[in-house]
Amino acid sequence: MSEIKFEKAIQRLEKIVDDLEKGEMDIDKSLEIFEEGIKMSRVCSKKLNEAEAKIEKLTKNQKGELVTELFPVEEENDQ
Repeated sequence: MSEIKFEKAIQRLEKIVDDLEKGEMDIDKSLEIFEEGIKMSRVCSKKLNEAEAKIEKLTKNQKGELVTELFPVEEENDQ
């Protein structure tokens, strides 16, 4: 699979969800696009994780010099 942009992947995923929610497809087609949806979900998740790893913030150290450090990201609890 060639590199797909996040925006395209999320648009396709939204379309897949919409199509599945309509319930108008036969089971084989539903399964086919469900599997594609899983792939798009993984693409989006991977791209978000990559972006999160790159986010840094600019702060001053004790000497007053500007330095970059990783931006703290709060973990979501799935409850």
